[in-house]
Amino acid sequence: MGENIVMFNVAIIGCGNIAAKMAKTVNETEVCTLYAVASRDKKKAEEFASEFNASKSYSSYDDLFNDNGVDLVYVATITSLHHDHMVEALKHNKPVLCEKSFCVNRKEAEEVLKLAKEKNIFAAEAIWTRYMPYRKIINAIVDSGTLGKITSITANLGYTISNKERIKRPELGGGAMLDISVYPINFALMAIKDEEIVHKSGLCVKNEYGADIRETMDMLSKSGVAISLFADTETLSDRRGMIYLERGRIEVDNVNDPSLIEVFKFNNRDVIKIDSIELKHVSTGFEYELLEAKRAIESGKIEAESMSHEDTLNVLSIMDDFRKMYGVKIGSELND
Repeated sequence: MGENIVMFNVAIIGCGNIAAKMAKTVNETEVCTLYAVASRDKKKAEEFASEFNASKSYSSYDDLFNDNGVDLVYVATITSLHHDHMVEALKHNKPVLCEKSFCVNRKEAEEVLKLAKEKNIFAAEAIWTRYMPYRKIINAIVDSGTLGKITSITANLGYTISNKERIKRPELGGGAMLDISVYPINFALMAIKDEEIVHKSGLCVKNEYGADIRETMDMLSKSGVAISLFADTETLSDRRGMIYLERGRIEVDNVNDPSLIEVFKFNNRDVIKIDSIELKHVSTGFEYELLEAKRAIESGKIEAESMSHEDTLNVLSIMDDFRKMYGVKIGSELND
C-alpha cells in the first residue's frame, strides 16, 4: 500500500482572471485541492466552482472563513480590499496568501502582519516572480564574480490596461504603481538582494481620476547601484530587465513573466554571449508560491522565505514614497 497523502485544502476569494490562474494551478498540483471558492455574486461563485471543480462555493467571504476545512485562503480581490479581507481571514485563524500588491500602503500591511504575528498565522504576498527559480539563477551568476559587481539596473513594464476599472480608479487601488510598477521594482530589488535604497526620484502622468497611468522611477542603492525603471498602462513595452556589471550584463526577456535569461561578457568593446537559459514552469508559474506557502504553514512558519514580511513592507515603502512624490492617493488614503 502506498503512503496516504494528506491533501492541502486551498480556498480562493474573488473569482476573476488571477483567481482562475490559481485555481488551475491548484488542480495541477498533486498535493493540493481546490476546496472552496467565494464571490459576493452567488452565480459567479457557483460557475467558478463548477469550472474548476471546487468542492464548495460561497456567496459570503465570512462563510468561507468559518469553514474549518480551509488550510489556506488565497486572496484575489481588488487591492483596496486586501487589508480588510486578510484581517477577517486571520481573525478566523486562516493562513493567507494575498495577490500583489499586498495592501494599498505600508500602514495597511503593518496592521495585517502585526495581526498575523500576534496570532502566529502565516501571511504572505503572492508576487510570483519572487518565488520563481530564475531569481536564484541570477543571484548565482552575480555571486560567481565572473562578471564583477553590479553597477546599474534598468527594467520596464507596459500593458494596454488603462481602461480597466481596477487601473483607472484610485478608490480601487488603481494606477500603474501597485499593478505593474511593482514588478520592475521587485526585479531590481531581487538583483541587489534587497539592499537599502538611499535615494529615489521620479515623474508620473495621471489620468482624469488622479491615478498614475505611467511613471519613471530612479533609485540609488547603498552600495551605489543606479536603478532606472518605468511603467506604462497605455502601451505594450518590451518588458525587459537588464542587470549591468563591471564585465558583462544579464538580460531577462520579461520582468513580469521571465522565460529567457541571456548572459553576456565584455571583452574590451566586444560583447560575447556566454550563456542562454530557458525558463519553463511545471504548471502556470503560480505553483512556486503555492507550494512554498504549503511548506511554511506545515512547518509552523508565519512568513515566506522568498517574500518575507520585511520584503513586503520594504516594497510598499518604496511605492508609498514614489506616490507621495507624484501626489497620488488611492484606496483608504482617499479618506484621510
